[in-house]
Amino acid sequence: SERRLAGLDRAAKPATAETIAQPLRAVSTNILAGLIETLAASPYEGRADLPHLAGALQLEADELFPIVEALQLLGFAEIADGDVRLTDDGRAFVGFDTDARKAQFRAALLTRGPLAAHIRRGLAERDVLGRPSHRAPAARFREELEDHLRPGDAARTLRATVAWGRYAELFAYDELAGEFSLEDPE
Repeated sequence: SERRLAGLDRAAKPATAETIAQPLRAVSTNILAGLIETLAASPYEGRADLPHLAGALQLEADELFPIVEALQLLGFAEIADGDVRLTDDGRAFVGFDTDARKAQFRAALLTRGPLAAHIRRGLAERDVLGRPSHRAPAARFREELEDHLRPGDAARTLRATVAWGRYAELFAYDELAGEFSLEDPE
């Protein structure tokens, strides 16, 4: 497990706008915020050895890996030489109130989360009469993901994006209708 954590800097890469098919794992935004706060506080002061951090948090490497990977993807942390280090954005996140955290998370999703940005653009598309519809079926994005990912990975990626997008107030998602919107589902 220490070898896997030490190699994390090679495994996780930041998102680019080139593809929406970046596999994601659903990591709670509360867990992400908690790890950022832990890293910012003493004794870490923004930097921690990953194997030591896993032990201190009583987590296995496989439990810590998706959390740290998500922080790197969103630009809140960097991983190098078996250490995780908060970026300036990660350090700023700690000092923000809830609304500012959501705004920062939204900005990170739009710039570093290709699928979230793609969904948001889809919600801005115009209908046949030229009006913005502000709605889009989830099946559309799931099918696009399945063109590049296994169905299970596509479903996990979409679930993670839904959870993160809701937290960031980037879009709403009506689970019963299976539809994204820019309005709160009724």
